[in-house]
Amino acid sequence: MFVIPAIDLKDGKCVRLKQGKRDEVTVYSDDPVAQARQWETGGATVIHVVDLDGAFTGQQANLDWVAKICAAVKCPIQLGGGLRSREAVERALGCGVSRVVLGTQALSEPFLQSMLAEFKKHIVVGIDARDGKVAVEGWTQKSGADAFEFARKVSAMGAMRMVFTDVQTDGMLSGPPLASVGRICTSVQSQVIASGGVGSVQDVQALQKLKHPNLEGVIVGKALYEKKFTLRDVP
Repeated sequence: MFVIPAIDLKDGKCVRLKQGKRDEVTVYSDDPVAQARQWETGGATVIHVVDLDGAFTGQQANLDWVAKICAAVKCPIQLGGGLRSREAVERALGCGVSRVVLGTQALSEPFLQSMLAEFKKHIVVGIDARDGKVAVEGWTQKSGADAFEFARKVSAMGAMRMVFTDVQTDGMLSGPPLASVGRICTSVQSQVIASGGVGSVQDVQALQKLKHPNLEGVIVGKALYEKKFTLRDVP
């Protein structure tokens, strides 16, 4: 299991939100390209990029920055935020992105089936959970879909990889939702990437101790930006 550093883009800057709330923003860098290079130099093997403007509006807003990041680093880029059409997925892949994370629109079974049929190895399903339900529209709305049932469904559809985020722990540095991550991992065949709550190396080790073979990694943002630990510190 490896740590995946995050770059959340808002208005062309690297930011972090607390629990996904757009009015609780901390700006960490005004140079996303330099930040990507720093993560790669520090040992990143994958970088998770989120177009927050795209997530909130449904329209891609930071593709120029995404393309610059892809050109600046050699490690794969995983992109989420605002990917709600085939054209949006194609534009992202055309920028050099290796994986696209489908969140809101993944709830549409016909859309997800078509994307898996055409771009399977590039598709990651984003499952953002708030109170056990899938959160959509940049986490601003809670759907009626049960997050764990949805995970089982997309795994059965053939999704190779999914990102599971507990919205209430995101940006809080309070520890990952171990029980929920474990439940997801035991429910699906897909590779699982956890996200939310990691504030220390000990939190990463707690995920490792779950010993789920399909727990591929964990996305970390705030803890790395605030130097709670570095990628090199993770055993």
